[in-house]
Amino acid sequence: MIEQTDGSSGSRESTESTESSNSSGSSESSDRAGFLAAKVAIVTGASRGIGRAIALHLAADGAAVVMSGRHAETLDEVVHEIVEAGGRAIAVAAHAGEPGSAEALAESAMDAFGGVDILVNNAGTCPHYGPVLTADDAVWDKTMDVNVRSALRTAAACAPSMRSRGGGSIVNIASIAGLIPQPKVGLYCLSKAALVMLTKVLAAELAADGIRVNAIAPGFVRTRFSRAIWDDEDRSEETLRLIPQRRFGTPEDVAHAVSYLVADGAGFTTGTTIVIDGGQMVAAGLDT
Repeated sequence: MIEQTDGSSGSRESTESTESSNSSGSSESSDRAGFLAAKVAIVTGASRGIGRAIALHLAADGAAVVMSGRHAETLDEVVHEIVEAGGRAIAVAAHAGEPGSAEALAESAMDAFGGVDILVNNAGTCPHYGPVLTADDAVWDKTMDVNVRSALRTAAACAPSMRSRGGGSIVNIASIAGLIPQPKVGLYCLSKAALVMLTKVLAAELAADGIRVNAIAPGFVRTRFSRAIWDDEDRSEETLRLIPQRRFGTPEDVAHAVSYLVADGAGFTTGTTIVIDGGQMVAAGLDT
């Protein structure tokens, strides 16, 4: 079921916006002065962590933002933060893995803001911990539905609007787990590897329409998703030894890369995957 809200108390099926103001809101709004002011962006999995940071970043860049996620209350909090800063945003409560949710999300963006220019597929899940051979069909389906099929469905739902508006930009949030195997999360690795390949395929197929498709592969980012690692002193120290910069990434590190990929300045960039991992992959196997 899709439920759309604008973040205001009791309001449904409408868009809340305010005129630009001097409110500080997002700390960088004055630095980037609305270069996405004419754009409409969809961000999935936007209620917290990396998705939340991306939504706030794009709103600070001037885009109207349509956020989706399973938790309406947390989505509304992000909408409120954007609106208080003078931005435009709506929230659409939906499960990324459900058939029909992608079409409804695209329709919500078109109804509220007139179209879609930017899509960030950030929704993801990792329901299986253990050897990949022990994952049953239900876990396989859930992982692939959320991590791969939802990105494909949402891209398919948004592409016609992007095409009619002269082009667009799709960014898939993958993981370094899709580039190098990680222990105990093999199924997650497989799904993210598929997402990287989907990025390349869509980039080739949509280039003639002016639609660029890229991916970002974060390493260890300090979010609720990775809390079991950074909130455990021993595991945290062990992990940091793998990262030459000796720190975990932040959601904002990823959001900055998204802003680059959706900007006109990245107009000749498509089909690529940007790794944001503090040097972890290049240092693999080295004594750092």
